[in-house]
Amino acid sequence: MPQTFVVTGAAGFIGSHIAERLLRDGQRVRVIDNLLTGKQAHLDFLASLDGDLSVTIGSITERETLCAVFQEADYVLHQAALPSVPRSIADPLETHHHCVTGTLNVLITARDAGVKRVVYAASSSAYGDQAGAAKVESMNPAPISPYGVAKLAGEYYAAAFSHSYSLETVSLRYFNVFGPRQDPTSTYAAAIPKFITAMMRGESPTIYGDGTQTRDFTYVDNIVRGNLLACAAPRAVGETINLASGGRIVIKELAAQLNAILETDLAPIYTDERPGDIKHSRADIAKARDLLGFEPIVSFAEGLRRTVNWYRESHLH
Repeated sequence: MPQTFVVTGAAGFIGSHIAERLLRDGQRVRVIDNLLTGKQAHLDFLASLDGDLSVTIGSITERETLCAVFQEADYVLHQAALPSVPRSIADPLETHHHCVTGTLNVLITARDAGVKRVVYAASSSAYGDQAGAAKVESMNPAPISPYGVAKLAGEYYAAAFSHSYSLETVSLRYFNVFGPRQDPTSTYAAAIPKFITAMMRGESPTIYGDGTQTRDFTYVDNIVRGNLLACAAPRAVGETINLASGGRIVIKELAAQLNAILETDLAPIYTDERPGDIKHSRADIAKARDLLGFEPIVSFAEGLRRTVNWYRESHLH
């Protein structure tokens, strides 16, 4: 029996993948996006699929718009945000408006509409630059950017709504998600799409800092899988859970792996570190395994190959 899922931010990279999976699974899908950072092309792609889809162009900061979208919905997968550390440093008030006020609107509207559960896209940026082999949920949060603070506030609101209003919520802290449809052209674009598209043009990738920083790069299909598991996992209610691969990739080694896949030999260009960037980020995913039954379904190496192939086929370079 199909159920009704709302995906906020579905014109974005991760949101579009979640909505695609739900449509292919035969669910009813309602999406909302204001296209501030999302792409109309992603919505057009979703509309091309054979599925039960309704699209609303609007913002999560507008309660009236949300009320219409959330009526009789079963689940809300809340992906909408302004996903950029540099942008948050340049304009912290804008980030707060979309990530904090917007998330509070989502939670209030979901509560009032009788939604079964809200799954919130939290962020590993909540950990800040703490030392340790891996980031574990029992650590005290220590965000170092306005974006990290704003995403953490959303977690706290989600947990509070579980306790205060009996609205089921789960917060999933994403770690460095990558894959097809990720925008390489934005000033704030992530490393992998920027590296791939530059190197496909024969240009050296730019690394901020000395390249020894590490990331837990997580292929997008793993994130989609975690979100679907979080909709139903009974012991996950009110919890914050890391969602990642549990791996550790050194940034300058990422460039070397891409050289191997692309059959290029392009030495990186090194430049100054960016304010707010974290040196090392790796997830402990034991809690996801325990509460969600989560395991990564696509390895980093396989995900990187799939991503390069998508950019090749899309001619986005």
